[in-house]
Amino acid sequence: MMDISTEDDVALLIDTFYKRVVTDPLIAHFFTEVVQLNWHTHIPIMNRFWCSVLLGTGSYSGQPMRAHLELNQKSALTSGHFERWLELWTDTVHSLFEGELANRAINQAKMMAHLIQDKLDRSANKGFIQ
Repeated sequence: MMDISTEDDVALLIDTFYKRVVTDPLIAHFFTEVVQLNWHTHIPIMNRFWCSVLLGTGSYSGQPMRAHLELNQKSALTSGHFERWLELWTDTVHSLFEGELANRAINQAKMMAHLIQDKLDRSANKGFIQ
């Protein structure tokens, strides 16, 4: 098995991951009902995000924290949701790749999930979103 090394590899990872997400009984509803994502728009954004994170392309610009804070206002995100997202992500990475960038993809996802959860918790404790 090879490591993630190209934008095509990232696209395969993202496509495979979201095929799993939209059928998952615990988290699919965030993507299919709560937000009702336009997949033709969302998938390229996720590709740019992960290409920037893993390959250093600098092709992503956006506010992922704000997006998750707004999502949480519509339907509460719990630690169980984040754990399931990470489980699906990790399983998807391991099913396709191995190596330094594959490990980075998993570690970055863990770090982002923890940062988002922390921000959601702090916002809930303050009673507002900054």
